[in-house]
Parts: sequence; C-alpha cells; structure tokens
Amino acid sequence: MLLSGGNPQIAKGYGDEPVQAYIAAMPGWKSEVGRRLDEIIERTIPDVRKAVKWNSPLYGVGEEGWFLGIHCFAKYIKVAFFRGMSLKPVPPGASKSKDTRYLNIREDDQIDEALFASWVEQASRLPGERM
Repeated sequence: MLLSGGNPQIAKGYGDEPVQAYIAAMPGWKSEVGRRLDEIIERTIPDVRKAVKWNSPLYGVGEEGWFLGIHCFAKYIKVAFFRGMSLKPVPPGASKSKDTRYLNIREDDQIDEALFASWVEQASRLPGERM
C-alpha cells in the first residue's frame, strides 16, 4: 500500500527483510533505483545496519545511530544524509535541519555511483542520528 505522495507503507522492523520489502513496494522506476542505492550502500559498508522506521529505510553502523535515510515522493526519491553538511562535496539539497543535506533523484537522473559511494563512506564514519 502506498501512502499519499507515493511512499510505501511498511511496518517498522530491523534488518534487511523490511528494507527489501520497502524497495519491492517502491512504485515504478523507483524500485530499481532503490535496489541500486541499497547495493551501493552494502558494497561500500559491508556491515551496514538496516531498519524501516516511519515508512523509510534507514542505514547505520553499529549502535551509533543512522547516517542515511530514503523516502519516496510522487516524483522523486529523497536520500537524506543526516550529517550531510560534513560531507565533501556537500550533497546539493538543503534542509531545515542545519546538519542534514538531501540528494533528490528523479526518474531520468543519472546517479553518480562513485560520488554516492563516497558520501555513504564518509557519512558512515560520522556520529549517527538517534531515531
């Protein structure tokens, strides 16, 4: 079931299974992009911790909190780097939160996988967000 705005409604859960359920429920082109993002994150951080909370996949390391979250909207996927202002280069999307930066991915966008992996690697070394 999709919530308003096109975000999948997935029950809260920890581990890979709820994240994969979220990715499978992402509508249309977003599911393939979600798979690619998840693969890049796993390849970059092999011991990544995963969960779905508030209908959004979260990624973290150890018990240090979450460094990245994904959320679907009607026309794009929003990737939140919770300490994005500390990344080099800083991801392009501004946030109301002073530390968070976003990467919005639209259907025809080409993902710079090397840059995304660099952001993931950098973000995983920063203090995570407690949620």
